[in-house]
Amino acid sequence: MFQIAIDGHSSCGKSTLARALAHELGYIYIDSGAMYRAVTLFFLENRVDLYDQQQILDNLHKLEVSFVLAETGNRTLLNGRDVEERIREMDVAAKVSPVATIPEVRRKMVKRQRELAQNQGVVMDGRDIGSVVFPNAALKIFLTATVDRRVERRQRQLLEQGHVIDYEDILHNLYERDYIDSTRSDSPLIKAPDAILIDNSNLSPEEQLAICALLARHRLFHV
Repeated sequence: MFQIAIDGHSSCGKSTLARALAHELGYIYIDSGAMYRAVTLFFLENRVDLYDQQQILDNLHKLEVSFVLAETGNRTLLNGRDVEERIREMDVAAKVSPVATIPEVRRKMVKRQRELAQNQGVVMDGRDIGSVVFPNAALKIFLTATVDRRVERRQRQLLEQGHVIDYEDILHNLYERDYIDSTRSDSPLIKAPDAILIDNSNLSPEEQLAICALLARHRLFHV
């Protein structure tokens, strides 16, 4: 079955696009970022030292990340508990990039992502989907946007969740996540050579979807 990989920096609208594109094509949507956020939440709740490899290894087998389809879309489950809203909060966001650099965590998540994508058309977004998880994906898209637009989007998302966060705090968090994501030794954030680069700074979600749906249909169905 066809796989579509959408990668890019944080707060570039990857999940918004991936979810809409999956719906447009009748595919399954898998939010890989939510999986790493769920692992991060588990570590925070269980006070796992992120710099203690043995603690990490001792706890990784205790967690299971899955999804359930609801009327509003996929819901992320951590050991059967719905954590969809909780994993979007700032304390989790601040730690997710360091957690995602841990090789053992990445191996577990990549294995799980490939399991979820078996025998079905899938749209998945993340940092290393086109370069590592699905290197042979039929379509690879790499999203980017200006940092001001990314901060604006993240601030709006947090406000919708009832959180008032200072612009500078969000900016610092984005810069920190960009640095960690791009410089980690295991599966760093890179644009796959065959990925299509889209700067969506001045695109509406509808315009972005129209472009990517056209690309997908051309690549997948030669329409």
